[in-house]
Amino acid sequence: MHGGDQVADVLKKHNIKWVFTLCGGHISPILTGCNKVDIKIIDTRHESTAVFAADAVSRLSGTIGVAAVTAGPGLTNSITPIKNSQLAQSPVLILGGATATVLKNRGSLQDIDHLSLVKSITKGSFSVRRLKNLSKTIQKAINLAISGVPGPVYVEVPVDILFPEEVVRKWYGLKTDSKSMPWWMSLYLNWNVNYLFNNNKGLISPPHKKARTISPNQKINQLKRLIEKAKKPIMLIGSSIMLDPDQASDIADSIKKLEIPTFVSGSARSLLSRSDIPLFRHNRKSSLKESDLVVLFGIPCDFRLDYGRQINHRAKIVAINKSRKDMLLNIKPSLCINHNPATIIIEIAKTKIKNNWTAWIDSINKKEKERKKNIQSQADEKTKNVNPIKFFTLLNKHLSKNDIIIADGGDFVATASYILRPRSFTGWLDPGVFGTLGVGSGFALGAKLCYPSSTVWIIFGDGSFGYSLIEFDTFIRHNIPVIAIIGNDAGWTQIARDQVDILEDPIGTELRYTKYDLAVAGIGGCGLSIEKEKDIDKILTEAKEASSQGNPVAINVKIENTDFRKGSISI
Repeated sequence: MHGGDQVADVLKKHNIKWVFTLCGGHISPILTGCNKVDIKIIDTRHESTAVFAADAVSRLSGTIGVAAVTAGPGLTNSITPIKNSQLAQSPVLILGGATATVLKNRGSLQDIDHLSLVKSITKGSFSVRRLKNLSKTIQKAINLAISGVPGPVYVEVPVDILFPEEVVRKWYGLKTDSKSMPWWMSLYLNWNVNYLFNNNKGLISPPHKKARTISPNQKINQLKRLIEKAKKPIMLIGSSIMLDPDQASDIADSIKKLEIPTFVSGSARSLLSRSDIPLFRHNRKSSLKESDLVVLFGIPCDFRLDYGRQINHRAKIVAINKSRKDMLLNIKPSLCINHNPATIIIEIAKTKIKNNWTAWIDSINKKEKERKKNIQSQADEKTKNVNPIKFFTLLNKHLSKNDIIIADGGDFVATASYILRPRSFTGWLDPGVFGTLGVGSGFALGAKLCYPSSTVWIIFGDGSFGYSLIEFDTFIRHNIPVIAIIGNDAGWTQIARDQVDILEDPIGTELRYTKYDLAVAGIGGCGLSIEKEKDIDKILTEAKEASSQGNPVAINVKIENTDFRKGSISI
């Protein structure tokens, strides 16, 4: 049993079904070990895709996602998705290869200081130095990742700990008759191999069970009193409330029972799949300026709330977050609850709260209807190329129960967020607060594996699609029939709009109307294109049929530039 087998044994005990990777010589035993025990290896064309896929599995399944990356550039290619998962409070295990223990800092291939590199972007980082500690270290890392405020963890495993002992002895030159090695070096290398492999009994602790949480009753009573006194309360709900998919239905029921006007962001947009609860998409900023109580469930007061300036300065603020840092970011709340926001919203809904804000709901509803009417009028405007607003109103009609929407892009995707309605509690995944481009293919991989019977739609801008085009090869090899929609306006429009207005120069923001559909067809997928509004319904129907037959699909939609999101730049 070599080191890769030990890794696989730990993962199997945690019911890990998939390990995402881009192969490398440093990590081969991990891949072959997992394959032996029927953990499916999903090999991608870029390490960032592998880690994004592991992140998606974590968010959608409630089980830690796992990625294995090789040493050096394998890890550096993973930095962005690791940071993205940290900001999303998503537990992900990254297994990293490393040079042999005896070659560390001696100029060997792909040898870098991995732990220093990941220290600031992980919840914990570990390096294994003896085979007997391998299983225990991975177990420790998993326990850390899923406890408290969840987050990514990194475990570095040197190549000479992963491969069989006899192979390592051969590498070290200890199974040869050559006399070229001085006696002292032979003695040292023998000692090192013995140190690596002696007492190789990797004890595996039982899988960590989530600690049973007890609601802070006193704080819930304080929250109840604040809500009952409010005339214009608002709840803001963020991604972290959705970390346990099993709680999603209870969260939705709680929102319905509380009847407090609510705005959602990130993965919490999936709650929009319930049409019977008081969720709103539009006029959030103006509503916050009028409110007298704002309850933040898993949302830090960052740039998305203009660092707190969007909130009425006279309003009381309640901050509920597992992370104390996020809870107190840029604000001094009237009430802080350092706890799981999902637990708090479920518990507060169990109390009897008198509704004093009927007129307030009516006011927000009126504004919501006016904005929807305005959007529909913009959708009906005739344009030379496809009107993106109109496109999404028609796409809405093609979405079915349990479909999953993956968002990866700027202007086109943000437009989609105003219009598309998710169809399940796991029906929306976007990059989150880091604003990362390139999540699309990885998120789609994870989503389709977790929910194979769901149709997975990826909404790409033409800029962001550049990160994912080659992953259609991955989709084909692993039978992942997703549907990608590329909003092609030949530019980085979200950036260009303000850059041109303010600086009068489009430099760096111009692309071409590239035929991405032909590129996908060349890889082996199904490539379709839409250039006229009259073709939208027909092509979307064709795409769904191709996907149902096992073909990954890309639809290249030539869209018109619009001012729908003018002035949306964030800093």
